Formats: sequence, structure tokens, C-alpha cells
Amino acid sequence: MPANKSILVVNAGSSSIKFAVYGADLAPQVHGELEGIGTLPRLWARCPDGSTVIDRSWYPRDLSDTHALISALTVWLESHLGEGKLAAIGHRVAIGGLSHSAPTLITPEVLDRLRALKALAPLHLPRNLEPIESLARLHPHLPQVACFDTAFHRSMPKVACTYGLPRQFAEAGARRYGFHGLSYEYIARRLSEIQPAAATGRTIVAHLGSGSSLCALRSGRSIATTMGFSPLSGLVMGTRPGELDAGLMIWLIRDRGMSIDQVEHMLYHESGLKGVSGLSSDMRELLANSCSQAREAVELFVYRIAIECGGLVAALGGLDALVFTAGIGERAASIRGAVCERLGWLGVRIDDDANAANAQCISTADSPVSVLVIPTNEELMVAGHTRALALPQTGSLVPNPDKKGTPT
Repeated sequence: MPANKSILVVNAGSSSIKFAVYGADLAPQVHGELEGIGTLPRLWARCPDGSTVIDRSWYPRDLSDTHALISALTVWLESHLGEGKLAAIGHRVAIGGLSHSAPTLITPEVLDRLRALKALAPLHLPRNLEPIESLARLHPHLPQVACFDTAFHRSMPKVACTYGLPRQFAEAGARRYGFHGLSYEYIARRLSEIQPAAATGRTIVAHLGSGSSLCALRSGRSIATTMGFSPLSGLVMGTRPGELDAGLMIWLIRDRGMSIDQVEHMLYHESGLKGVSGLSSDMRELLANSCSQAREAVELFVYRIAIECGGLVAALGGLDALVFTAGIGERAASIRGAVCERLGWLGVRIDDDANAANAQCISTADSPVSVLVIPTNEELMVAGHTRALALPQTGSLVPNPDKKGTPT
């Protein structure tokens, strides 16, 4: 790959598409977002130094669909980078099913297999596939790579993936897949650089953001995780409830008269911190609010993390390190402190000053469990996988981000 070529990373969500561009050496060049899809579309992008290179909005009638917005993005990128500078495109894809245990080059056959999985992630996968299909039409010559959030968890033992359901449903795809795999893969790589002893031991990584989950790592490999069949399960999240009794769903439908669509909307968009507090899904707003509903939502968030950590410690047979990452995990010192206080029975002890400063290591010198704060970088993982598959002559997968820098 020539030094002046670039890799585009695409992360499509419900109403926005985040993107980042990396050079041949995986140094960040620009990152941004297409937001307000379906309402008031806006394209913004910044350089690693924080300077804005574009901030443009359109009326919905001008750009009303994803394909038109993707086209606008690629036109701008070609203008900004130079025509012909894009060499490959990598995508974060929610689920790869049983067919994909690693990133893969996207072919028509792969795309057909992914379309068949839409029922497993009805709100995530269709949105992931839209940009892939649009870019295939706009730039059919550019190789595209799918990087699956479920792939990292394919190392889990069978017992950790199995539900207590009749076998025919498991054979049809009813199993624990796990998500946030790209984040956990990145943290496993960074942990090997930051604290090799912990990387080869028993670690729980807490990916805490608007979507939250935990992952148990043994020697850097996933052996258990809190998300299961869908991104709804496990921890309480911004708008998702986490673990629920299946009988409660039957009650909502049969006795409360809710339709399947109403239940789905409630579970994905009206539950979690937003539902419990009745105020907001944003942890920053809840921490700044002293009302009882906000406090109850925060307490439930912390309680569920501690409870699920207990289960993962059982799966690991002990605990050597605890890592906090993602938006809440990286920046909310009070949440880290509350979680660690509940895990004091494990011997977890933290330095309050280091925690308040968001230091990399926040545990005390005599704590038998190392507690670390490590920023995640899923986009860099996607760029590395894309370079390795689409441009294999370029060398190693991911460089040390401390040497190359990361997008802000």
C-alpha cells in the first residue's frame, strides 16, 4: 500500500454514521460523523488536532436517505484526501453469526449471508449493511472488510454460549454471541503492552457507555461475556434494560396488551437509565442530578455491574485485573469508585486521587487486583483488520497507539 493511500472506517448506528480515516501506517487522518439521518442531516469532521475541516447541514428534502449521504461523504473525502487516495473500507458489523469467527472481505456471497442474519439483530445489522451496499454501488473497485463485534467471543467455551432451550433452537442460532468484541480485542492488545502479567492472567473488562457489557478474559481470550443473543442483555444501559426474566416479556404482551413492536421499541429505546430515571439516558446528566430517580438509576447501574462481575469471577476462577473502558468507564470516576467499593470483597482497592485524575492505574500498590483505565479504539482495530485483509503487504495489524496517536 503506497504511503499516500488511506483506509476509511465506517461505524453505522441508528441515526448516525461515524467514520474515521487512517493512513497506510494507521496514523489517524480525520474522524467525523454523518448525523441526523432522517431528520436534519449534518456532516462534520475534524483532524486529530481537533481542528474542524467540514461542518455542513442539509434540509431533509436535499439528502433524505443513507445512500445520498454516503455519496456526499465520499465526494467530500475525495476532495479532502485527493481523488483515488482511498484504498479500502472497513466496517464495524454487529453480528457475524456462526459463519464468521474473524473479519472477512465482503463479497456478494458474504453480503447474502449477512442479510440472512437480520432477524438476530433487527435494529443493528440492517443499519450496518446500508453503507456497505451504498459504497459497493458508488465504489465497486474498493475492497470492503466486515469486522464483527461477535467474532472475538467465538473463543468462549460451549457451556458459556448455551441457553437452556430445546436443541432445535440452538441449531437455528439461539446462543450467546456477545458484542463489543472489537473493543475487547483492542483492550486485550493494549493490556499486553501496559501490564503483561495481567494480560496473561484473569481479567474483567468493563465496557461502559450508552451500550455496556463486561467480558472475562483469560490470557487475552474471551471466555464469558454479559451480552448474549442480542445487545439487549446483561448490564443496565442508556436505554436498554439488561437482563430480564422471559416471563416478564410474556406478561407485557399477554396481560398488558403490548404488541411485539411496542415491546421492541421499549426495550431498545425507553428502558435502562432513561426508563428507571424518567429523566435521561446520559450518565453525566444523572450524576449531576440529585433527585431520587436519578440516584436510583445510577445505583442500579453500579449494582448490576458488581453482580455480573461476580459471575465472571466464578467463570475465571479468580481475578487478577479489572479494566474500565468506553465513555463512562474512561471518564466517570464516581462510577468506577462505586463499582470498586462493591468489589472490595475481592480485595479490590483503589487510590482515590488516581481515580479522580483518570490515571491509567487507579489501584493501590497493595491491591491484589490491578485496576486500570484504558481508552478503547474500535476504529483502529477495524482499520488494522482492513489493512491486513485488503492490503496484506503492509505488515503488522495494529501499531502501538501511543506511537501513532488515536482520534479524539
